[in-house]
Amino acid sequence: MLALGHADIYCPVSKRARISGPFVVEERTKNPSIEVLPNECLFEIFRRLEGGRERSAAACVSKRWLMLLSNMRSSDIRHTNLSAANGASDDTKMASADEDLEVECDGYLTRCLEGKKATDIRLSAMAVGTSSRGGLGKLSVRGSNPVRGITNVGLSAIAHGCPSLRVLSLWDVQDVGDEGLMEIARGCHSLEKLDLTKCPSISNKGLVAIAENCPSLTSLTIESCKNIGNEGLQAIGRCCTKLESLTIKDCPLVGDQAVVSLLSSGNTRLKKVKLHSLNITDFSLAVIGHYGKAIIDLNLCKLGHVSPRGFWVMGAAQGLQSLASLTVTSCIGLTNPSLEAVGKGCTNIKSMCLRECERVTDSGLVAFAQAAGSLEYLLLEECDKITQTGILNAVSICSKLKSLSLVKCSGVRDLPPQASLLSPCDSLRSLSIRSCAGFGSRSLAMVGKLCPQLHHLDLSGLTRITDAGLLPLLESSKAGLVKVNLTHCLNVTDEVVLSLARLHGETLELLNLDGCRRVTDASLVAIADNCLLLNDLDVSKCSITDSGLAALSQGVQLNLQVLSLSGCSMVTNKSFSSLRTLGESLIGLNLQHCNAIGSSRIEALVEDLWRCDILS
Repeated sequence: MLALGHADIYCPVSKRARISGPFVVEERTKNPSIEVLPNECLFEIFRRLEGGRERSAAACVSKRWLMLLSNMRSSDIRHTNLSAANGASDDTKMASADEDLEVECDGYLTRCLEGKKATDIRLSAMAVGTSSRGGLGKLSVRGSNPVRGITNVGLSAIAHGCPSLRVLSLWDVQDVGDEGLMEIARGCHSLEKLDLTKCPSISNKGLVAIAENCPSLTSLTIESCKNIGNEGLQAIGRCCTKLESLTIKDCPLVGDQAVVSLLSSGNTRLKKVKLHSLNITDFSLAVIGHYGKAIIDLNLCKLGHVSPRGFWVMGAAQGLQSLASLTVTSCIGLTNPSLEAVGKGCTNIKSMCLRECERVTDSGLVAFAQAAGSLEYLLLEECDKITQTGILNAVSICSKLKSLSLVKCSGVRDLPPQASLLSPCDSLRSLSIRSCAGFGSRSLAMVGKLCPQLHHLDLSGLTRITDAGLLPLLESSKAGLVKVNLTHCLNVTDEVVLSLARLHGETLELLNLDGCRRVTDASLVAIADNCLLLNDLDVSKCSITDSGLAALSQGVQLNLQVLSLSGCSMVTNKSFSSLRTLGESLIGLNLQHCNAIGSSRIEALVEDLWRCDILS
């Protein structure tokens, strides 16, 4: 056995070793790796990288490097190059994240992560990749990866790398708690809008940190956060004097103390307030009525502990003089007297929406209409104790009313004609009566006489109306209808469409006849001859054939952009050339369930339109 340097060579005893060429000895050495450096050394190296591109490239090396870089604050970086930087990794291939970034009109970067894409690694990559441009300005996270979801670690990376963050929205993020939100508060002092929805791990502690460190907060939404209560919102009321928009929904720990703190300050700027499903009482509504001088938009929903007295005091306090829009949904405390008090106290109200208000009747609606002289928009949905009489009287009283919407009001039924006793509402431009099962042709004819200046008409789901009710309305509309929706008006026939095309063809832009089974090719012929401005036509499930489409393709209308033929079973392959002609102006074409057209034919048509850069 001979020892040569570091090599051991074995020679048999019976033979002499022969060396016929140069002897090469390989040294067994271990390759050095930068990974052996401790985090402190890597930190010093990373802080000397001069540009965002270099830092992004370094972040792609390994998860360890990415996490180190993402935990560096902007102040830690020794040299900063403000030139463009590429984004960093995804959580498996470490590819560029810039492909998902957008630049909003106000100039800052925005990003939305949803579902499986929402991981700590992705957040860290974004923080590193955008740091040289000031970081993200807007971040929205909806859901979380079920295996490697977003936690406080990812949110801390955003706090360190995105000091200019202005908008943060967290929806259904179960594992982000107070620690992550406190990091945002410490690192993102420019935060203006915060939305926390279904974040059960965030409590008052996190919200207090936001209040104390983010004085520029103007919009706050707290929804379904079971551990946020009065303490956190009281801190917001004390510290965030610029707050203008507030939404609190389904938070069982929020009570009157929070509302008092947010609204009782003399310098409150709150303009938009939504309170849904909270354990507040009459006291909160009294505070709103006294101190809500800046409130423009107020939305109250499912306040089960508020009595009629609460709504009455809110109106009688005379503090809501700036209120322009009020929405009340499923509040048992809203009765006829309290609704009248609201009308008298909110003299500048322009928009009123009542949904599922079971204790409001005709007398309350009429009293409100008389008091609210500036009312322009009225929506009634599932207010079953309000009848046609109350609605017609309210419409005739409101001289400035521009839009009336009735949805699923079972109390609205056909009554004997009484329009001659009422004054017409010349200001009304939009009428929407949807899915009111009792509304029929007699009522419709009466409405036509009261509303001669309509531009928009939506009667979808009124299965009882016939031509006899629609034709008088079309005749009495003098201003020229622009948008008409007759979806699922099963008894409407070609006679209505012919009259509509003849009387309003010069103004009509949208016509929806979805489910009007008695409408045939004759309607398409009339549309083709008269409706020059029509850009959106839906004849789904109508009795349309190839002949009707041929007539439409040869018509005078030059502006048709959207055409829906879904469920037109009598349209066949013969309509290919007609559709090709119509497609020259279309940006949307719906041929679903047109079973008589072969699927290969539809694919060929779509490919043809795409190739010609026609259909988008």
